[in-house]
Amino acid sequence: MAIDFNVMAGGEAGQGVQSVGMVLAKVMAQGGLCVFADQDYENRVRGGHNFFRVRVSDKEVLTISEKLDILLALNKETIDLHHDELKSNGVIIFDQEQTKIEARGDNYFNVPFAKLAEETVKNKLMTNTVAVGAAIGLAGYDFDILASVLRKEFTRHGEKIAEDNVVAARAGFDFAHEHSVNKLSQKIKPISDSSKRMLLHGNEALALGAMVGGCKFIAGYPMTPTTPILEYLADKGRRYNVVAVHAEDEIAAINMSIGAAYAGVRAMVATSGGGFCLMVEGLALAGITETPIVVVLGQRPGPATGMPTRTEQGELWFALHAGHGEFPRAILAPATAEESFHTIIKAFNLAEKYQTPVIVLTDHYLATSYATVKRFDLKQVKIDRGELLSDEELDRLADYKRHLVTESGISPRALPGQGKALVVTDSDEHNEAGHLIEDAETRNQQNLKRLRKQNGLKAEISSPKFQESPDSEFTLIGWGSTYGAIREAADLLKKDGMPVNVLHISEIWPFPVEAISTALDKGTKNIVIENNATAQMANLIRRETGYKVNGTILKSDGRPFSPQEIVDLIKKEVS
Repeated sequence: MAIDFNVMAGGEAGQGVQSVGMVLAKVMAQGGLCVFADQDYENRVRGGHNFFRVRVSDKEVLTISEKLDILLALNKETIDLHHDELKSNGVIIFDQEQTKIEARGDNYFNVPFAKLAEETVKNKLMTNTVAVGAAIGLAGYDFDILASVLRKEFTRHGEKIAEDNVVAARAGFDFAHEHSVNKLSQKIKPISDSSKRMLLHGNEALALGAMVGGCKFIAGYPMTPTTPILEYLADKGRRYNVVAVHAEDEIAAINMSIGAAYAGVRAMVATSGGGFCLMVEGLALAGITETPIVVVLGQRPGPATGMPTRTEQGELWFALHAGHGEFPRAILAPATAEESFHTIIKAFNLAEKYQTPVIVLTDHYLATSYATVKRFDLKQVKIDRGELLSDEELDRLADYKRHLVTESGISPRALPGQGKALVVTDSDEHNEAGHLIEDAETRNQQNLKRLRKQNGLKAEISSPKFQESPDSEFTLIGWGSTYGAIREAADLLKKDGMPVNVLHISEIWPFPVEAISTALDKGTKNIVIENNATAQMANLIRRETGYKVNGTILKSDGRPFSPQEIVDLIKKEVS
């Protein structure tokens, strides 16, 4: 029987909801299962409602599911808000003493978390560990895997702390076994799977890809949802000679990265909408000086501070047009954690090859949701530094010109202090040698030279994913992190006798006009699904291809799409 098992842990900020969810996710992943997990938390340190969802399957999962097998409630509010999300045979695990509610039938399973923690290890701080043990026991999973994960998680706090957590989890596990006979119809077991998988969220995958791709400098000012990229590179980078700088603000961050890239290292910044606003002048500076930098823009709902811990795709047009004046850029929008790893490597290659900024668009959902990912094949990674001159080549040049006019728009690049080259550039318009100018002819030459790079960039953009179904009447179109929900919605619709095509765009600019036009020219009704209120991708398709889509499904409440939500809206569109 196929496995599709869903657990949600919920409670207040400060109750350890994230820790509970992460342990559950790691336990399932260590047993060879595929995992997708996401977290929903409020913009506060304590209080407010938080939850962490873990979806488990024996095949790849890339999105959330709305229906729950287990609701692990650390407070009453979790039950009030989410009891309707239970499957008919799902179970709510709760502590009656903590929640002050009575069991209301077979779907309710009272486990005395706090009492068991006090009785076994004399420490109520391990209440949540008891709860995890109860969930694992109720699901019929392997306790030894849970014990292994707990020891790995807590040994850094001391061996006694680690072993006490194992004892507390065992108490919850045994209680569930003794008191929940046939309470949960679906059980899950570890599976034998020889493929090694990592459990990564989008930010971790992207940061790991940056290191593999040769990034040696990152500057940033912490801003949800991209702060973990800075933290990851600050931590792991110590071993791999990556300099990570917590700048005083976003203006300083991008200017530091431009300086590092000008000096010859691969450099990046990571920010969100408000921080990107401050970086825009620096983005244009990189454009005119032809300095290769990578900008990670993690979208969240705006305007202004908006909803810092929620998700949205509201900055596509901002990324397209950010910066004064005209200069080339590429915009990439990975769909999954695995794609994030490869996308950032491509971003660095494009930035150096075309000596221009590259923007990687993510969003809160992709950045903070976890997925099991097969180990990356590092042998497949290619580093392309573009037209970077060697010392020998520079020695043969009588007069080096940093902004030499070429047919491709790409000027051979030397680094400051390299050989006999004098590397000069300027934020004012300049001539081939990099010196400030005012005349119209030189301005025209340099401006058009830079813009010719867009022709080469266009050839580098991969075609969108296109899954065609015979006899389909609809094509569902998405971009970025909506891929998992749209793909699964298509599978559900097919089961209901309604096959649909799926067109998903992960490399956005230069816009892949030919590939998208071909897909849209299938005679189907085209529906764009995106997390914003103004149909930004739908409008971009109209602008670039001339095709007006037949409909849009838009969502800007800060929450991601689920597959069933898309299915219901498509069926409503049909009726």
